[in-house]
Amino acid sequence: MSRTPIVERLAAEIGRDIYIDVAKWHLYLADAKLATPLAEAFLPLLEQGEVNSAQVTSVLQEVSVPLGGGQQSLSLDRLIPKANQALLVELLNRFRQEEF
Repeated sequence: MSRTPIVERLAAEIGRDIYIDVAKWHLYLADAKLATPLAEAFLPLLEQGEVNSAQVTSVLQEVSVPLGGGQQSLSLDRLIPKANQALLVELLNRFRQEEF
């Protein structure tokens, strides 16, 4: 069975609800083209069971976002507010319950 439809559904949810906060501007991950890579990274964790905040933080730390034309990079865990990271944990676990 292809995982593509599941990745696409998960990416749509992540991209719609989760954002990067830059100077109080919210750049949603769908617009930043980061939702699909994150969905692909989270799917193996979801297949193993419920995810926790430490696992989510670990994945977010692995995703480096170039800023200023690549002059600097920050990991997603530094760019997504903690409250939105908590929402991501809830979103992922809700998605897991509905899909698996």
